[in-house]
Amino acid sequence: MADNKILVVDDDINICELLRLYLTKDGFDVSIANDGEQAVKMATAGDFSLILLDIMLPRLDGWQVCREIRKFSSVPIIMLTAKGETFDKVLGLELGADDYVTKPFDTKEIVARIKAVLRRSVASTPDVKEVNYDKLKINITNYELWVDSKQIDTPPKELELIYYLASNPNRVFTRDQLLDEVWSFDYYGDSRTVDVHVKRLREKLEGVSDKWSLKTVWGVGYKFETK
Repeated sequence: MADNKILVVDDDINICELLRLYLTKDGFDVSIANDGEQAVKMATAGDFSLILLDIMLPRLDGWQVCREIRKFSSVPIIMLTAKGETFDKVLGLELGADDYVTKPFDTKEIVARIKAVLRRSVASTPDVKEVNYDKLKINITNYELWVDSKQIDTPPKELELIYYLASNPNRVFTRDQLLDEVWSFDYYGDSRTVDVHVKRLREKLEGVSDKWSLKTVWGVGYKFETK
């Protein structure tokens, strides 16, 4: 995967050209799609390092596009929403988006968000970073999640979260601590983001083994509990 290949999906041509201008100046190779069907086709055929995806699109909306892409790819996705409603943000994360930006946005913030997501989704060291438990293998170097000997397609942020928790077994983390450690200072979200990612992880991991589990510590946060 090329480190600088970005797909921008928006039906507003002016926004697309503005983003193309700023991202190209920062060294990114930018492709444009102006409707949902075109976006899915390009994502299927192209090897993109990140997709910047608007919600309000013709033919297929951003929710549908995100859902379709997640059927075959774990490429990082940043959603663009003009509504700024919590429902929109949570739904995007539940569908597999890695981050979101509310319109109107600052172009410099978009570039910073893209760089932050790419830093998190690309291994920065050749050393293999992996944790193993009964029927569970999490490899953060290759960004692979293996559950009961089957590789599970997992968005980068989900994988980073379970890797962090599993690397610190039986330690309780607050939502704010997880935001700091996993999302880093580049993220401007809230604790609801952590809840959404934990929910999605549980759908993949629930009941796999009786030797470990992803636990909620009520009133505090979460932990990866081993027995």
